[in-house]
Amino acid sequence: MPPATRRPASRNTAPGAPFLGWQDAAPAPVVLVSGPEELLAERAVERVIVLARQQDPEVEVTRIDAGEYGRGTLEVVTSPSLFDEARLVVVDGVERCTDDLIADALAYLAEPAPDVVLVLRHGGGQRGKKLLDALRGAQVPTVQCDLVKKDADKTAFVTAELRRSGRRAEPAAVRALVDAVGSDLRELAAACAQLVADSTGVISAATVERYYGGRVEASGFHVADAALEGDPGRAVALLRHALATGVDPVPLVAALAAKLRVLAKVAATRGRGQDAVRALGLAPWQVERAARELARWTPEGLAEAITAVAQADAEVKGQSRDPQFAVERAVLRVAAASR
Repeated sequence: MPPATRRPASRNTAPGAPFLGWQDAAPAPVVLVSGPEELLAERAVERVIVLARQQDPEVEVTRIDAGEYGRGTLEVVTSPSLFDEARLVVVDGVERCTDDLIADALAYLAEPAPDVVLVLRHGGGQRGKKLLDALRGAQVPTVQCDLVKKDADKTAFVTAELRRSGRRAEPAAVRALVDAVGSDLRELAAACAQLVADSTGVISAATVERYYGGRVEASGFHVADAALEGDPGRAVALLRHALATGVDPVPLVAALAAKLRVLAKVAATRGRGQDAVRALGLAPWQVERAARELARWTPEGLAEAITAVAQADAEVKGQSRDPQFAVERAVLRVAAASR
């Protein structure tokens, strides 16, 4: 089987080692799929299998769990068969491999079997480092599947997903979808598939809003705004959307605390003149907004809300077995106190 197309080396690989994106993965005598991003790794392995079957529909595919590997297994599954079929072997979980796998894979790397594609899937970590170093030293094609963390990478992923389906989206729509769904690539891929299936033409921000509008607004400060406005229904709805999309309770409580701190600071300057207001170090719009919001607050209500959030802060940081319940209770108490 022909080797994969090669790209310039990445910082994550040894000098001279071929580096591939998942969409460039291709059959080769040995292929390393490395990195913790499971969706990209699964796609890379599946692509190798699909391309191998296109070359030979009768290719025999075998999967091995590296964590349960026994000595000699690799030699058995890569040995010539009675009918001499092409074979493809996928070894999953090399990051938790046995010592026997390391020994056998190192020996195999020195002399790969003909008509065999061996795919080694390593999810990250130091286990199997000796094998990884040997693979990269041998310039084995390496598919790097790093976690997607930067916003630019998430938007690029969404754009590429839609392009693969023959669709385009407005930049504002891509941004809104990333904001709504978060950083989980499986959820982003599923959201792209839904939009492709349920809409036509260029995907607009309005289309994303129709499907994911609740999630787009579910940031910590939107939750805090609704609570401080005394709207418990909307605040809890936004809170549950935020939690459902993976927002941690700690920053949600922090957003509530930040909003209340601004109210308390501005309230403390009442009647003390502009010099006291300027000394707060707040932007003029923050002061103006806080002054408007304070119209619905009494000193007692503000104190009650601050106490509720302080309790929730301790609970979400370890004093409660249910941090999500703790933050929801705080939201309800703040909304009630604002009345």
